[in-house]
Amino acid sequence: MPLENTIPQSIVSAGAPGLESGAPTWANMDSDAFAAFYERSARPLWAYLARTSGDPALADDLVQESYIRFLSADAPRTDVDGEVSARRYLFRIATNLLRDHWRRPKATAIEDVSEEYFRTPDTSGQSDTRALLGPALLQLRPRERQLLWLAYAEGYSHREIAAITGLASASIRLLLFRARRKAARLIQPHVAQEAAL
Repeated sequence: MPLENTIPQSIVSAGAPGLESGAPTWANMDSDAFAAFYERSARPLWAYLARTSGDPALADDLVQESYIRFLSADAPRTDVDGEVSARRYLFRIATNLLRDHWRRPKATAIEDVSEEYFRTPDTSGQSDTRALLGPALLQLRPRERQLLWLAYAEGYSHREIAAITGLASASIRLLLFRARRKAARLIQPHVAQEAAL
């Protein structure tokens, strides 16, 4: 992954309006707290955006823009959930940026992206499954990839996914079921072919 371990200078220099306001907002995070938050959240956010969009370069841009908007937001901060709510809010910003990108006229098709971007390093001996999953994910619609990633890679609940994506909470279960079923149908012929060998 091309993300660096340090906060990009453009995020640091973007500044955060609202630092002077009295109410606690995400923009009021001190630099050490933000650096720690960035360290823990940048890679998962990049992976979510890269896998959902199919474009690592776009993911780089959207991660940077997400943090800039996160720091510029006047959204009230709740210390009850702490980093959990900050992370959900960050993923919501990234989801909205990705949605805005999808609404723009397309210059290239997502199918042109190499399969390697949909694979993660295999540390569990499941490389065959991941090799089949990568091409199957490319055939899913962006929203289906997004839902599957948030549910199974990030481990978000249906309610949290609804908050991040802006979809109705009641529809997440059905949409996830359909996305899983579609992915399984796409993988099934390859599994049968592998078993025949």
